[in-house]
Amino acid sequence: MKKHFHEAEHKFHSRKYVTGLCAIGILLNVLPAFLAAFFQMPFFFDVTGTILVSYIGGYFPGIVTAIVSNAICMAFNPDALYFAAINALVAVCTVAFKRKHSFGRAADVIIYIVTISVFCGIATSLVQWMIFGKPQNPYTYEMSQVISSAAHIPEFISFLLVNIIVNLLDKGLATAVVIVGLRLIPEGIIRRIREYEWRQRPLTDDEVGKMREWGDGVHRSIWKRMSLTLIAVSVSAVVIMGIISIRLYFQYEKTEKTENARNAAKFAASVIDADRIDAYIRNGRQESGYTETEEMLYRIRQNAPGVEYLYVVKIEKDGCYYAFDLDTDDVEAYEPGDKNEFEEAFMPYLPALFAGEEIDPIESDDITGWVQTVYYPIRNSLGVTKGYVGADVSLEYMAGMMREFATKVFLVLAGFLFLILSYGMWTTKFYTVYPIGSIALSVDSLSGAGDDQTELDDNVRALSSLEIHTDDEVEKLYKAICTMAADHAEQMREVRYYSESTARMQDGLIITMADMVENRDSDTGAHIQKTAAYVRIIVEGLQKKGYYGEKITPKFISDIVRSAPLHDVGKINIPDEVLNKPGKLTDEEYEIMKTHTTAGKKIIEKTINTINGENYLKEARNMAAYHHERWDGRGYPEGLHGEVIPLSARIMAVADVFDALTSPRVYKPAFPLEKALAIMEEGSGTQFDPKCIEVFLENLDEAKIILKKYNE
Repeated sequence: MKKHFHEAEHKFHSRKYVTGLCAIGILLNVLPAFLAAFFQMPFFFDVTGTILVSYIGGYFPGIVTAIVSNAICMAFNPDALYFAAINALVAVCTVAFKRKHSFGRAADVIIYIVTISVFCGIATSLVQWMIFGKPQNPYTYEMSQVISSAAHIPEFISFLLVNIIVNLLDKGLATAVVIVGLRLIPEGIIRRIREYEWRQRPLTDDEVGKMREWGDGVHRSIWKRMSLTLIAVSVSAVVIMGIISIRLYFQYEKTEKTENARNAAKFAASVIDADRIDAYIRNGRQESGYTETEEMLYRIRQNAPGVEYLYVVKIEKDGCYYAFDLDTDDVEAYEPGDKNEFEEAFMPYLPALFAGEEIDPIESDDITGWVQTVYYPIRNSLGVTKGYVGADVSLEYMAGMMREFATKVFLVLAGFLFLILSYGMWTTKFYTVYPIGSIALSVDSLSGAGDDQTELDDNVRALSSLEIHTDDEVEKLYKAICTMAADHAEQMREVRYYSESTARMQDGLIITMADMVENRDSDTGAHIQKTAAYVRIIVEGLQKKGYYGEKITPKFISDIVRSAPLHDVGKINIPDEVLNKPGKLTDEEYEIMKTHTTAGKKIIEKTINTINGENYLKEARNMAAYHHERWDGRGYPEGLHGEVIPLSARIMAVADVFDALTSPRVYKPAFPLEKALAIMEEGSGTQFDPKCIEVFLENLDEAKIILKKYNE
């Protein structure tokens, strides 16, 4: 309970520090930006806080600081939100820089300032040029024009160069402020802020590296899959929202402007004398009242937003004749009496026009461009249609507005896209990827520990030390795995205890059986203890030299050392008069003595079948049966040779003969060590495995200690 309370308290303080850091970052962004805008300075001063927060807290707090700062800046700079995505990218670049570099090295600082300045210079130039068609700041605009004229280069290129230079100064000053700020903030607070994002014990760079290395074999990692999903969903949502909003806005504008055109045409039709249209067409401006009517039409067009063309025509079978056509900047106006052929878009509506009826708006693309046309009939007092007022809305102009609107929409949405992506990827990484990766790596290490109790316990402690607290199913899974791992380690401890007890009992049986034989042999003199010690010296020597590496395993070493005392168990069947005869054995007696190998094999095989212990006693059987075989094939009982003889028996052959040579027997005294060693060396490659003799002689000092201990 106390532990959870301290964790919650630690998390609360860390959250407080992160919130405070973001607040300071927003203030460092907004306040200088306000002063720069108020004094119309060519600098922005709006990324200092973003750099500071990103460098300390990571990309998510940095992007939050960037987006919120630009949103607040809209209070004094309505266009600030269009640059939010660029500010967010500064946060991303800062985090990427920090992974391999540091603000503590001058060379790294210079690289960072130049990189960020060039990026921001190009990006902000493109945004300003797309939206405003020129630099926002008047000083930057004037300087760009001067350079463009002097160097005879395009104005955008000169603006780009000026903007990059301005950004070098801007980002250089911002980075200097950040470096000072990093020295003022206590290291403990910085550590708390960086630990906040973790939903487990913070991993070191080495641990993260091991996790990534462990996951290299995965075809599609959780991080990649979730990142691609987030990017696809977020980008799709932003694109769809942008397209829908643009289409809706375009349709709304088109409908509104078309309604303005209809009202303008309707109003114009109400003020024109229908019975004088023919006279206006025939006489033009010479006709009385023509000029006054034309001026009134100009005023109507001026007060109808979106209406670009306003004219009056009479529809005849051979075309339309103009009575009025107001001047525009782009298209030359028709004179009174001019005839125009019917456009293709009007063909379906001609019957209605000839009949003097009102028609639906017509969309066409002709000499006047892409327009939406509204025709309203001009009727006399008798209700007879004498002509039509045409009002055109320029859809090309609206399309241009839509392109600008789309640019602004996508720039704004891009900023929020970064915010959404950063939050999604941040939660994915620290709530899913790192916890699951840590758990998986720990479980993999746990499974690889096998039956090594120390390694098992270390892995259980390492798993528990992850301290995952995601407050979701991942944490529940983690706790279940911790419990399972602890239970597994405890079960292995119990199994090992029972296994060791069983092994001790088996060892006791082996020693008992060996003692039964040794007690019948009047002169073996601790033979089983010495041969077991020599066997260990030889097998460990072979392992160190790398000989028979595929065979010599920890289990093999344990099996042959523990089984060594049974190599002469078959002597239990040899009569005392043969076993303890003081003189040389006769041929018949020697044949009887040789049967102790086959007898020993049968005894141990019977034991194996009885206790189902083949894996444990297999080498004991081999040693008992074949320790008198020779490397050259002239041994007994089967005349095996070379590596056909089991390795355990070849090792025992060296140990057995060395002990026989250096120990007194009823039929001989002990040989001096030098003579015994000479006999052993002479038997290398004939009687003994040369590698076994080699390692035995190399570890002779250990053998001398055993010899001295038991002979004394």
